[in-house]
Amino acid sequence: MLKYKRVLLKLSGEALAGKQGSGIDFSVAEAIGAQLKDCIAAGAQIAVVVGGGNFWRGRAGGGMDAVRADQMGMLATMINAIALTDTFEQAGVPVLLQAAFQIPQVAPSIHKASAVEALEAGKVVLFGGGTGNPFFTTDSAAALWAAEIEAEAVLKATNVDGVYDSDPKQNLAAVKYDTLTLTEVLERRLGVMDATAAALCQTRRIPMVVFGQAEPANILRVLHGEAIGTTVTA
Repeated sequence: MLKYKRVLLKLSGEALAGKQGSGIDFSVAEAIGAQLKDCIAAGAQIAVVVGGGNFWRGRAGGGMDAVRADQMGMLATMINAIALTDTFEQAGVPVLLQAAFQIPQVAPSIHKASAVEALEAGKVVLFGGGTGNPFFTTDSAAALWAAEIEAEAVLKATNVDGVYDSDPKQNLAAVKYDTLTLTEVLERRLGVMDATAAALCQTRRIPMVVFGQAEPANILRVLHGEAIGTTVTA
């Protein structure tokens, strides 16, 4: 039995790059698609938000206008969302792609009723374009669209297997948390999500599970409620 039936899966752009560091490693995307196929077969309803850090991260030059920089970031997330749509469909996973800003030649705009209908029909719904507005991260987009579709949890798949008190890549003595509250995340400045995302998750009582993306079947394990990664409660 699934612990979480309808979820919002947040994927990082950096994770999509794999070992090559930038762009898209399609072997990573294909592995995610294979996992999602198993999740749908188990009865889960999954929406996906993907970041764009494998193509663009903020104002790389330092002096760029912030709005234009964020617009480039939103376009980067659309590139990833289009790539994932194609990869998932090739894996036999039906997909509905929706965009947070108007780009009708590529995808319809985000619409709750259409998204929920697709989820209930066994499709993965991909939300591209962040929130559609500058100054908001894709973590905020994940929280926003999770609230929109009434998701039971946000699953954040990362390159690290949970939340630590410091960077485990730099500190071998870093301690991993099994559970945290959103208040603790903010007070300890753990960098799990920004304050806007945390506030929305807290208001809507949406928990977040942070876990490692690389391990096969981790998404399905989280859906079944296995104690992997770190659970951040509202």
